[in-house]
Amino acid sequence: MARMLRSSSLTGALLVAAALALAGCATNAGPGAAPDPVGTWGDTSASTEPSLVLAADGTLTGTDGCNRLAGGWSMDGTTITFEQVATTRMFCEGVDTWLSGLATATIIDETMTVLDASGAELGTLIRSE
Repeated sequence: MARMLRSSSLTGALLVAAALALAGCATNAGPGAAPDPVGTWGDTSASTEPSLVLAADGTLTGTDGCNRLAGGWSMDGTTITFEQVATTRMFCEGVDTWLSGLATATIIDETMTVLDASGAELGTLIRSE
């Protein structure tokens, strides 16, 4: 009986260890894995700096440093596509409103590279949350 209990305890301990190991793998994206774009990109505390907030439900909000942005996003592989993005059209003297031309983006580590419709790089945003 004691031998059977030790065997059951050992089996249970091995199962727990395996589950924890697999859970650790699931939270750490491996090489080539698509990054998680959900979060805040750019400096949201500075009103004249570009930023985006990508929500888990596929919506986005943000600013190009002057104008407000709102729309949607989706991800296919490692490419983020921005969809039906509406923006205000205020005149902003001295502010580079490059983000308002967004079409797609890619993420490497904690940096989002934003591209226009032709695939040209517009700029980068650093993950802040």
